[in-house]
Amino acid sequence: MKNEHIGLGAVAKSYLIIGALLAGLAVVLGAFGAHGLKSLLTSQQLNTFEIGVRYQMYHALALLTLPALSITSTWGNRVAFCFVVGTVLFSGSLYALSISGIKWFGPITPVGGMFFIVGWGFLVIGLLKAQKSVKQQTSHKSGASNV
Repeated sequence: MKNEHIGLGAVAKSYLIIGALLAGLAVVLGAFGAHGLKSLLTSQQLNTFEIGVRYQMYHALALLTLPALSITSTWGNRVAFCFVVGTVLFSGSLYALSISGIKWFGPITPVGGMFFIVGWGFLVIGLLKAQKSVKQQTSHKSGASNV
């Protein structure tokens, strides 16, 4: 029997690659925080670092599920962009703040959080538009009129 690969479009594949890279990096950073930084950081600094890891993993997993959702690549690209930028700004600033103690990284964190929020909003809009599109296609096929 021949091995067959599931065909993925380039856009879906890019979501999966970026999501997998961010998830893998979150695991590495989580292990680094738990083992390498535990004796170097205060409990508050370590907690800040771990928050960055958690949010990075949440959004990496969301990117991994994106190809399975029925949204257009336009909305998917918006979501992916916001999640990646949000991860870099939110998680990245928390990593830098916790390790360096440089306070000016702090104001960057909420900007990353806003990218996360906007990304989730884009996901909701994309899903609602996809649902509307499916309903319209179904009503046209069955001969029903749109009300």
